[in-house]
Amino acid sequence: MENNYGDVSNAHLIINDTIKTEAHKRSSTKVANQSLKYTTMFWFITTLVGQWFFFYYIMAFYGFSVINDNMEIWNRWEPMGSTPFHAGDFSGNLAFAAHAIGAGIVAFGGALQLIPKIRNSFPKFHKINGYVYLTTVFCLAVSGFYLVWIRDPDPIDLSGIGTTINGFLILGFAYFTVRRAIDKDITSHRKWALRLFLVSNAQWILRIGVFSYMVTGTLFGTSPAFGDPFFPMWTFGCFVLPLGMLQMYFYAKEKRSNSVKFATSGVLFVTTILMILGMVGFTPFLFTVMSDGPITF
Repeated sequence: MENNYGDVSNAHLIINDTIKTEAHKRSSTKVANQSLKYTTMFWFITTLVGQWFFFYYIMAFYGFSVINDNMEIWNRWEPMGSTPFHAGDFSGNLAFAAHAIGAGIVAFGGALQLIPKIRNSFPKFHKINGYVYLTTVFCLAVSGFYLVWIRDPDPIDLSGIGTTINGFLILGFAYFTVRRAIDKDITSHRKWALRLFLVSNAQWILRIGVFSYMVTGTLFGTSPAFGDPFFPMWTFGCFVLPLGMLQMYFYAKEKRSNSVKFATSGVLFVTTILMILGMVGFTPFLFTVMSDGPITF
């Protein structure tokens, strides 16, 4: 009898331990999933705010300069080594205007494609906006090729090579985004759309990254300068790193490993903080560009 009672007692202990273990696993899984969800939302909201301000800057500076036939103002960038406006070069100036304004349209419309409530509640808008977005990114890539390979008489530098690679990625990802939508493979379509979103906004990411590097370097007392190795590496990193992080996010979403989800959440959180620091430096700089004040970095 005592053995029977002992067996029953041990069985209860084992069951209780199993229940506690399963409850702990469910709790950890819930926390991991929420961590990934909310850090993703944090990144997206930060990106949305930054890109919509970038859209405002593009339209206020480049858009109005085209409307007012005051494209000479583009050469306010000359202290930074850039003179986008070339007197008498109608096709080149037109290509640059299309490239710059296209970047603004992509910054505004691309984010709208990623918001689930808009996508689900307004499918027609999602489809029309998608066509506008795809047409714009195509023009963005082609105008970029023209500016790098035809308009610029100087030898192609690392920046031109990076722009070229990014342009081919835009065209390739746009194709797969459309192809998967036609095939009704919505899961794959959304993945390619996210990849397209990142590479088509690489120039914004490039600028945010530059200012983030300068701000964080200054805060830590490392005296960052334009001759640092970071800059040539970031020419390619501005689209390679985001694509790598996106792939990490896909992996975390598809795996049951809580540790992978927590690690991805941590990386995404730190990246978003660095983005915010970059935006804090980038925003007042853009206001300076739009004003009549001298441009300094």
